[in-house]
Amino acid sequence: MWHEARRKLYMREIVTKRHTGSENFPFDSVLRSGDRICFGQGSSEPVGLLRELLLQGQALHDRLGRLELFVGGSYSGLIRPEHGAWFDFSGYGAFGDSTALAHAGLLNIHPVHYSQIPALLESALRPDVVLLQLSEPDHQGRHSLGVANDFQLYAARQARVVIAEVTKYAPFSPSALLPDDVRIDHIVQTDLPLVEIPCPASNPTAERIANQVAELVTSGATLQMGVGSLMDAICRALKSHRELGIHTGILTDGMADLIMSGVVTNARKGSHAGLSVAGSLLGTRQLFEFAHHNADICLSEINVTHAAESLNKQLRLCSINSAVEVDLTGQVNAEVGGSRYIGAVGGQVDFVRAAVRSPGGISIIALPSSAHKGKTSRIVSHLSGPVTTARSDVDYVVTEWGIARLRGRSLAQRMRDMAAIAHPEHRQGLLGAAQRNGA
Repeated sequence: MWHEARRKLYMREIVTKRHTGSENFPFDSVLRSGDRICFGQGSSEPVGLLRELLLQGQALHDRLGRLELFVGGSYSGLIRPEHGAWFDFSGYGAFGDSTALAHAGLLNIHPVHYSQIPALLESALRPDVVLLQLSEPDHQGRHSLGVANDFQLYAARQARVVIAEVTKYAPFSPSALLPDDVRIDHIVQTDLPLVEIPCPASNPTAERIANQVAELVTSGATLQMGVGSLMDAICRALKSHRELGIHTGILTDGMADLIMSGVVTNARKGSHAGLSVAGSLLGTRQLFEFAHHNADICLSEINVTHAAESLNKQLRLCSINSAVEVDLTGQVNAEVGGSRYIGAVGGQVDFVRAAVRSPGGISIIALPSSAHKGKTSRIVSHLSGPVTTARSDVDYVVTEWGIARLRGRSLAQRMRDMAAIAHPEHRQGLLGAAQRNGA
């Protein structure tokens, strides 16, 4: 078995071209006219290769015409609207640098559940070229996917050409070894640090919401959480809980703190006992160092993190996500604010539905009751954007003013309950709207 694995590794080395540094990488020799290029998102963004690709953009355009970049959550600051002169952009949402692309009308958004991204990469958005980020090899010569498994392997298996950026700053992830069926055509060695996404500073409103959410989470629950300052505040509010588990799309610094403090043991999960399961790491160097050679973190593909077959095995699954706005009946908009696309369908519906099905599970939509210093209510009579999560799937909604349990409630009851957790300055108007609608 060991000799067979070494033989396959050796065969892969034969077809791999190695490059020192990403500067002047010969993209013109590997790209073809009309190619779609896919690359890692968040902290797994291969910044050296991406920077060089963008620098060569005009020359590539002059030779090959327009190329397409599939952009997830990009936080490096490299991708800007002016690159629309040479590239087309597609993605599954707008966050990080891609929000500017969306605002400029340059981002072709596919509103899909995160569990459907593998199918998307096999059909409508099949990539021709994939840029991967890898860790340095271990003593057996094995590379790992570093900070993200997620959709990377799905994309790489579809591509004509796979180019890997290897950096010493990527943690070695024992659970996410580069598999033998993924051929690397080019390896670029860099010394560039990973993109770090520090959590924004908390605020009193986030702390109040976090304390309300913590009251709903029972010890022994399996957590799925979103990202941002509110989610980080919720992690701090859970410090007195016991025997929590993690099965989530993104593992953050706040969640890592829960693991290090002993709050997360993963002892009472329905699957992957003893392991914190996530698709990717999104955070700071402290998180990456914690994950380095950490066998208790399981970086998995989407068919493990988000697919219904996997989520149905979880016990006491507690899904915690946020939203742009929620209407009085419980419909959730997590995509559009003020006519601008600022979010995604993402994994919210995958997890909300799974949590409601899970034995002992709950789902929570947590959000501040207002925006723009209280001038705009985020509890609304009518959504200003699309319905991301249907009211039939929503369980709890939490603001700094209270908790509304919607599961099992009638429309009239829901409208009264939702108005009660709105900001006081908007509550009377919402109650009036509820009454006009029969509440």
